[in-house]
Amino acid sequence: MFTGIIEEKGILKEKAPGRLHIRAKTVLEGTRIGDSIAVNGVCLTVTDFAEDGFWADVMPQTLRVTGLGAVELGETVNLERAMAAGGRFGGHIVTGHIDGVGRVCSVKPEANAVWVEIEPPEELLMGIVEKGSIAIDGVSLTVATLTKNSFSVSLIPHTRAETNMENWIVGRYVNLETDIVGKYVKRLVFAQETKKESKVTMQFLSEHGFV
Repeated sequence: MFTGIIEEKGILKEKAPGRLHIRAKTVLEGTRIGDSIAVNGVCLTVTDFAEDGFWADVMPQTLRVTGLGAVELGETVNLERAMAAGGRFGGHIVTGHIDGVGRVCSVKPEANAVWVEIEPPEELLMGIVEKGSIAIDGVSLTVATLTKNSFSVSLIPHTRAETNMENWIVGRYVNLETDIVGKYVKRLVFAQETKKESKVTMQFLSEHGFV
């Protein structure tokens, strides 16, 4: 499990068949072979160490359903180690399992902030709620506004400086992971709609603090 609080910006140094070489330093502290590191929000397993970073295996399926395959050599990537038991929970629950890839459709500055609008796959829209949490390239963010086809987040200078958001230009594809709590709520509602005997209703969810 991850939190969406980026620990370090790494650099994609090398691509090999089924493997990625990431230049990093901070996330290597205490890391062992077999440990998990989220790379742009994608949970990868450390398989080997290099003098300047680590290697991780990556399956063809992972490259197909995430934006990792489009990351170019020398490009920065967001890195976060799996959360240790008893560690501080600074963001929200992030699993490292990408739900889909969204497209950046606008980037607009406003005073010290920057607004980024993203068009997600249509099937993800029901799992995105205004003021709810979403992970974009592994970064825990709050959905500021929501439209029929897109959502926007507002980025403060610190977040921009500590992550790879310089890569978030119009037309860029980014990894999206919606809030896991919302996924369970969506599943429960679906069960209610398909199974008449289910006692889970929107009123039930509201009374128990889910919606």
